[in-house]
Amino acid sequence: QVQLMESGGGSVQPGESLTLSCVFSGSPKCLGWFRRAPGKGREGVARSSVTNTGEFLTDYVGSVRGRFTISRDNAKNTVFLQMTNLQPEDTGMYLCAARSKGYCFGNDYTDWGQGTQVTVSS
Repeated sequence: QVQLMESGGGSVQPGESLTLSCVFSGSPKCLGWFRRAPGKGREGVARSSVTNTGEFLTDYVGSVRGRFTISRDNAKNTVFLQMTNLQPEDTGMYLCAARSKGYCFGNDYTDWGQGTQVTVSS
């Protein structure tokens, strides 16, 4: 039901930063970022939810905690992933995902974007 479109990927060197954007439709409760590395399965990078009182909750996979930040601008219908100190192991196809309701911190997201490629190499 939720339509999503990512942008902002590119090729960078280790230590550099990059910010991904994803425009979404409606007002989904859950928004997250997942990635697929070469030869690897899909991994949840950052997940978020909005509570009944408007609080914004987030969670990150350990390998990116402290380096990546997920944020949301409802007025612009956009979710962001700010990535700093990028490393080669961060390379992959990044997809944004949404879930209208329910549990936001698992893998049961229902709507997906097409993905944007992030390549980190020296």
